[in-house]
Amino acid sequence: MGTLWNNYRYLILRRTTQIGLLVLYFGANAWGWTILMGNLSSSIFLNFVPMSDPYAALQMLAAGAVLSADLLIGVAVIGIFYLLIGGRVFCSWICPINMITDAAAFTRRIIGMDRIQGVKQPASRNIRYWVLALSLILSFIMGVTAFEFISPISMVHRGIVFGLGFGWAAMLIIFLFDLFVLKNGWCGHICPLGGFYSLVGKFSLIRVHHLEENCTLCMKCKDVCPEKQVLHMIGKESLPVLSGECTNCARCIEVCDDDALRFSIRTFANKKKTGENNENNE
Repeated sequence: MGTLWNNYRYLILRRTTQIGLLVLYFGANAWGWTILMGNLSSSIFLNFVPMSDPYAALQMLAAGAVLSADLLIGVAVIGIFYLLIGGRVFCSWICPINMITDAAAFTRRIIGMDRIQGVKQPASRNIRYWVLALSLILSFIMGVTAFEFISPISMVHRGIVFGLGFGWAAMLIIFLFDLFVLKNGWCGHICPLGGFYSLVGKFSLIRVHHLEENCTLCMKCKDVCPEKQVLHMIGKESLPVLSGECTNCARCIEVCDDDALRFSIRTFANKKKTGENNENNE
């Protein structure tokens, strides 16, 4: 039982967090709970603390909207949280799409899709940054929050919590896309929200740290990592993962039998040793 917990402890905690948040949002809609009301773009906690997605606020600004004081406070609350903890923890600990893409990645491993398609990914992970820029440009031109208007994240959230829209269709499309077309396709290559939080996450304090002296080069960590390019130091030197593209999902920590990976608090003295190579798309 202890080994099972060690191998899946962070995965269990992530699923508990993701499902728990959906239950709280659903409860607010269905039964009038006041613990967490709203949606992933704009919420209020305990009927007191506003929380707003900084990326959605950026689109609103680009579209020409005037932001209210409550929204700006909410942006500050969420922005500071992700600056300290790690921007892309949203992707692995909160976003409901993560459960779908993880299921697709697991299914790929089971049926051997990587052997069929080959290891080399046919698309650059930098696409998400182009989509991010395009969403802001379109928001400016069209006067609407461009990505929020079509976001599958919002569709899935609304479908589960409110029973509205094309949420279930969005789930199926993303699952099939990640399974048959592109490994980690949506979260790892296309999603502009992930791109935005990758930029925020560059400055966060919580990091995965590699201990080279413990590593036996089994490469289990890279097999399960949805952003394996951030583990460029494996087998080379002891370094923290300083790339903002790391989602802090901790699957690499769980599967490592050598205790060569663990969470640590970032020390900025290591900044000059980043060795990051975000151009190395795998």
